[in-house]
Amino acid sequence: MFQDFFNGLDWMMLIKAFVVGGLICVIGQVLIDKTKLTPARILVIFVTAGAILGGLGIYQKLVDYAGAGATVPLTGFGNLLAKGAIKKAETDGLVGTFTGGTAAAAGGIAAAIFFGYIASLVSKPKMKKQ
Repeated sequence: MFQDFFNGLDWMMLIKAFVVGGLICVIGQVLIDKTKLTPARILVIFVTAGAILGGLGIYQKLVDYAGAGATVPLTGFGNLLAKGAIKKAETDGLVGTFTGGTAAAAGGIAAAIFFGYIASLVSKPKMKKQ
């Protein structure tokens, strides 16, 4: 049973996803450790970078190469917002640029709000020393 499962895995894709996702996380960790940027600002940088790279069509090449290693991190969320806005703009015009991104990412946004709320109930936030 398990042998069939493991034989069906694309091991090279798993390795690429792990490496690319890990590198994105390393960049975030370096920004946390070596700068005075707050985690919220780093989040905004990652989402904005993903949206810009997605809008330019560059991020899709990374998604094609690494799969979930590129779509799961925050840069993938920015890419999803850009793709949704572009797709909806083609059908609905200017209004679609404002509604397409949130429509494409509605499930992820809802999950982030829900789990963020749960996390706020069980944790104590700390401010970063400047």
